[in-house]
Amino acid sequence: MTMSIINMQNPVYRNRARTNKVLLTLSAIALAFGLFWLAWIIFTLLSKGAAALSFTLFTQITPPPGQTGGLLNAILGSVMMAGLGTLIGTPIGILAGTYLAEYGQRGWLAPATRFINDVLLSAPSIVIGLFIYTVVVAQMKHFSGWAGALALAVIVIPVVVRTTDDMLKLVPNSLREACVALGCPQWKMITLVCYRAARSGIVTGVLLAVARISGETAPLLFTALNNQFMSMNMNGPMANLPVTIFQFAMSPFPDWQRLAWAGATLITLLVLGINIAARLLFRKQG
Repeated sequence: MTMSIINMQNPVYRNRARTNKVLLTLSAIALAFGLFWLAWIIFTLLSKGAAALSFTLFTQITPPPGQTGGLLNAILGSVMMAGLGTLIGTPIGILAGTYLAEYGQRGWLAPATRFINDVLLSAPSIVIGLFIYTVVVAQMKHFSGWAGALALAVIVIPVVVRTTDDMLKLVPNSLREACVALGCPQWKMITLVCYRAARSGIVTGVLLAVARISGETAPLLFTALNNQFMSMNMNGPMANLPVTIFQFAMSPFPDWQRLAWAGATLITLLVLGINIAARLLFRKQG
């Protein structure tokens, strides 16, 4: 009778079991270390920011030092620029990702585009802000909400391109072959079959892009700057939450610092909600 290899008397199994325990212990320690700092950050943010959340926060504009106020103008400015940036970047990203997945099987253009997209995906946001500043702000000779929205759109595009490309590649080729066998044109196959099959994954990518641009400060510092007053004029400096949080947190005034904590809490809750929604959609897609 042969001895089972799953036996502590077996030196090979014993060494592998010991190595497995060591690696599992190290992994657990690393996980606990990361979760500790994450929990500490969230606890500090909520303990200082939750107390500043009030109805006034959503109904009044940013105040001068020593007076009460809210973040209405900053919230509206962020919503406008993030929404416009998403509307600009999403169609471009989906079309580019569709080309890479459906038409870029041959030639050098698709690999080069993927490489450039990966570079853009990992590029620091401040570099994008400086680029839009040079191309748009310096030419217009003033800051504007349009420039801020364009900078956010540039950040959205590579995220949507990567997600669309990956999700369309997961669509089984048998669906494409069935459409071709029925005489369906390729554009109709993509819009009616591939997009529907990858819909949840593409929407997940768009939500992740929105979550990323919601807290971007550096691009808006060089493009939209800020505005202490209520302004819906996209052709001028526009208030936004990230820059307002940065300026108020650096100020010596306690009332401004409380508003900065409240704004940081709002962005954190927004990003957390978007990520949860994206994961739920991705789980449905899987």
